[in-house]
Amino acid sequence: MAPPAALPYPNLDPVIVALGPIQLRWYGLMYLIGLTAAYFLIRRKVTRKELAIRQDQIYDMVVYAAFGVFLGGRIGYTLFYNFSYYSQNPLKLLAVWEGGMSFHGGLLGTILALIWFSRKQGIPVYTVADLAASVTPIGLGCGRIGNFINGELFGRATDVDWCMVFPGGGPACRHPSQLYEATLEGLTLFTVLWLIDRRPTPPGTIFWTFITGYGISRLIVELFREPDQHLGFIFGPITMGQILSIPMVLVGVLMLILGYQRARQKPAYS
Repeated sequence: MAPPAALPYPNLDPVIVALGPIQLRWYGLMYLIGLTAAYFLIRRKVTRKELAIRQDQIYDMVVYAAFGVFLGGRIGYTLFYNFSYYSQNPLKLLAVWEGGMSFHGGLLGTILALIWFSRKQGIPVYTVADLAASVTPIGLGCGRIGNFINGELFGRATDVDWCMVFPGGGPACRHPSQLYEATLEGLTLFTVLWLIDRRPTPPGTIFWTFITGYGISRLIVELFREPDQHLGFIFGPITMGQILSIPMVLVGVLMLILGYQRARQKPAYS
């Protein structure tokens, strides 16, 4: 039984509209909102910074990033979280409507896609990376709200006054960790990047700040999030999400330090 002070889970239908086999789901809508917002914000940043990037190139960049997210996220989930299952059921790789996306895999997929895009278009890699990273928290925040509506990736059992009983989480009252992630990875990280972006910084600063900030946010949230049932804890209290996030923090901090050190050796940067 949930404690009396627990907040009621809204229990929304994950499907907004269904027309036969075609379904519009909240989770997909959240991704669409994130990508659309990213497109318009990147357009605004390109104009404000007077970057030599055309409107059609901005559109192409978002499309490349979207393919990187979905392909990388799906492949990453297969490799990092459930390889044994998908190796025995390879056709399930295509069943994205059943869930199963890895942020870390999606990040790698997006990086590769945008490197390809930048070289193809002749745009500096860090210019593209900084633009993409500055708006990525919007998609992350929207995606976590989609997880919340789906009732998935819920938190560990707790007795805090704002705990919720999730349909797939048994009778235990749990942390709404999806909302913690939406706040940290989405709103907080977006605000930090927005404030940094208002000042002159070395190329790559926004990207590596995003990498570091996400890693820190994920390390914190994993303390409240229920580990994947088929994985559990990997080493003692350490989860797979934390194992994948620790290198992000270490590499991100190192690259930020190197970036500012290189900048000091030059007359100025913008």
